[in-house]
Amino acid sequence: MAEDGLLTISAFARASRLSPKALRLYDDLGLLRPARVDPYNGYRFYARDQLERARLVAWLRRLGMPLSRIRTVCDLAPAEAAAEIAAYWAGVEADTAARRDLAAFLIDQLSGEDPAMTHETITGIRYAALSDTGLVREGNQDTAYADSRLLAVADGFGADGAAAGTAAIEALRTLENTPAPLPGDILNTLSEAVGRANRAVAERSTAEDSGTTLTAMLWTGSRLALVHVGDSRAYLLRDGGFFRITHDHTLVQSLVDEGRITPEEASAHPQRALLLRALDGRAGDASVPDVKLHDARPGDRYLLCSDGLYGVVTDAELRRVLATRGTPEEAVRDLIALAHEAGAPDNVSCVVADTVTAPGRHTGP
Repeated sequence: MAEDGLLTISAFARASRLSPKALRLYDDLGLLRPARVDPYNGYRFYARDQLERARLVAWLRRLGMPLSRIRTVCDLAPAEAAAEIAAYWAGVEADTAARRDLAAFLIDQLSGEDPAMTHETITGIRYAALSDTGLVREGNQDTAYADSRLLAVADGFGADGAAAGTAAIEALRTLENTPAPLPGDILNTLSEAVGRANRAVAERSTAEDSGTTLTAMLWTGSRLALVHVGDSRAYLLRDGGFFRITHDHTLVQSLVDEGRITPEEASAHPQRALLLRALDGRAGDASVPDVKLHDARPGDRYLLCSDGLYGVVTDAELRRVLATRGTPEEAVRDLIALAHEAGAPDNVSCVVADTVTAPGRHTGP
C-alpha cells in the first residue's frame, strides 16, 4: 500500500478485479484516472473510493459493453445508469435474436435438413399488388410489385423518392429471370441484389435527401427469402395467428428495443418517421438490409406494406381483412379502403400473397 492511504496499481487491480494492463488503458482513455501519479517514476496510485467505479467498469466489460458507452454509464446518476444498462442489454438481445435466426438457417443447411420438406408441397403463390396516392399527398412515391417469384414494396422519400423506389425494385426484378439459387446461396444473392439496388438509387435520384425503404420476398420453391431495410413491413397470417416478420429500422423502434419508450408511445412519437436505415445511394451500414430465409407452409398469407397502411390501420383490422377475404385481390382492395376510411394521410401500398398447393403452378391472379 502507498503512503497517504492510496493503493498501488497492483493492490488496486486485485481489489477491483481489473488487470494492471486494463487500468493503464482506462487511464489513457480517461475512463478511470489514478488519484495520483508519481512525477518521478510514473507509478499510478488509486484511492479506495475509486473501487466502486472500477468494479462497475469490470462488470460492464463482462457484459460486453463498449468502452465509450461504459464511460457514459459511469458518469450518470445511479437511476440513469441503470436505465442505460437496461437499454444496452435490450439491444444485445435484439441482435442475438437476429443472429439466432441466421444460426438456425446455417445449421439446417450444413446438416442437410430442410424443415419445409416436412410439409405438403407448395406449388406456387397467388398474389396481388396495389398502390394508392392516398387522400393528402399530391404524388405517389410508393411502389408495389408482385410476380410469380418476387413480392416487393418500396416507400420513397425526398425529392426523387418515386424514382428511388422504382429503381430499387427494378434492380431486384433481375432475379426473376435468373435460375433459382441454391438455398445456401440465396442470402448472398439477395444481399448482392440489394447492393445493386442501392447503386441504382444513386444513379436514378439526384437529390441528396432522396432514398427508399425496401421490403421484398423472393420465392424459392418451398421458402421465401426476405430482404428488408427501412420501415415498410412484412406480416404473416398462419393458422389464425398474425405475426410481423420484419423489424423497423427507425429511431422510435430502437427506443422501444432499448426500453426507453413503449410501443404505444412510439405510435405517437414526433420522430416516428425518422429512418436509421434506408437505400439512399450511399455506402455504409445505413443501407445494409436484414436478410433471412423464411419457411413457407401451405395456407400461409403474406402482407407487405408501406407505413401508409399500418400507420393508420390497426393490427387487428389488418388481421381481420387478411383472414376473411378470399383472394389477394379482394384483400388489397379492402386494405386500401380501410386506409382511406382512416384519412389516408400518406401514400398506401400493399402486396398480398398466398401459398397454394392446387395442381398446376399459379402464375398470377
